[in-house]
Amino acid sequence: MDKDSVLDDIFNNDEFDILNVKPKSSGVKNTDERLMASFNEVNEFVEKYNREPQSNLTNISEYQLYTRLKGIRESPEKKEQLKEIDTNNILEFEVKEINSIDDIFNDDTFDLLEDDTDLFNFKHTPKPEKREPTDFVARRKPCKNFEEYESLLKAVQKDLAEGKRQLVDFTMGNLRAGTYYVQNGVLFLLEKIDISRKDHYKEDGTRVREDGRTRCIFENGTESNMLKRSVEKILYANGQVVSENKEDVNQSFLEKFSDITEEDKEAGYIYVLRSKSKDARIASMENLYKIGYSTDAVEERIKNAEKEPTYLMAPVKIESAWKCFNMNPQKLEQLLHNFFGSACLNIDIYDENKRRHTPREWFVAPFDVIEQAIELIITGEIVDYRYDGEVRGIVLR
Repeated sequence: MDKDSVLDDIFNNDEFDILNVKPKSSGVKNTDERLMASFNEVNEFVEKYNREPQSNLTNISEYQLYTRLKGIRESPEKKEQLKEIDTNNILEFEVKEINSIDDIFNDDTFDLLEDDTDLFNFKHTPKPEKREPTDFVARRKPCKNFEEYESLLKAVQKDLAEGKRQLVDFTMGNLRAGTYYVQNGVLFLLEKIDISRKDHYKEDGTRVREDGRTRCIFENGTESNMLKRSVEKILYANGQVVSENKEDVNQSFLEKFSDITEEDKEAGYIYVLRSKSKDARIASMENLYKIGYSTDAVEERIKNAEKEPTYLMAPVKIESAWKCFNMNPQKLEQLLHNFFGSACLNIDIYDENKRRHTPREWFVAPFDVIEQAIELIITGEIVDYRYDGEVRGIVLR
């Protein structure tokens, strides 16, 4: 009998089905399954409460569903993938009639017809700012593509009116491209800074003064290419910084660290507090904040603040808090403490038993700068920046 016959006899005589081994199926969901599971949570919320989840920062679970639904609505690919299970019609599908060539071009949902060719981009001629004489004075002029910025500026004004953004005093050195500012009551976007000059004004080379042309878009439809130092001077004289949108910062934080589902693990909170101390040493300090973390709800953690040295033996106000998933919030706290280490408060506090304590979680830094630092940690750009305590702003290393 040959080997093949012997093997056939063995496999065909498997009386107890011992050789019928089935591969184990993995319990890990793929990306599509996770997306559907997360959207089903939104469906369940709508069916239970007969409404969509709202931007409710006091209810973290509802806020997560709100940001999840918002992210899905902004993605045509995800919307199309979830179309079949959108039982509550909450993805806002729009049926468009195609009756002409113009309708086809106007319905280019996936940018298939987009052309990046720029006929007016002359690569082999000097840039306009390089052809100007050295005594050129920047003037405002009509912004030709203002329609691209008008809705953004209006949205910022709306955020300010609703308290989602704040106006913070400007400090020298705290100038960043992509940030909104107010000067003499006029809102503008500092779109970019083209650094063309660096001057060392200390012999050891530790101090560098940078300058170059900017592009500033004003809400009245004009633009200017003022020098960076000129922008700093007018803002320092009579200007303010517009803080980041609190909801956007929270959403970025959530999106960076997890696409939250029932499988994800809550890890605690990162929070920023302001002291309500009546101690003259503390009450006189501007931009003094505590950066910390808690495994419990922040409101619960601070309810006895006036009895704890870490809270300066005084009540505190919650400026902002972020719920963390699938990460170690203590490490994020440590990153922030290291980043603002040069501005750490150095003060002695005595508890009810007259024991001395030196809290190390309070820092002198504007709230909007702390928000910027969190964003830089989220994007990974934090390694390129440092906190300058003298100007109370984030600067390049």
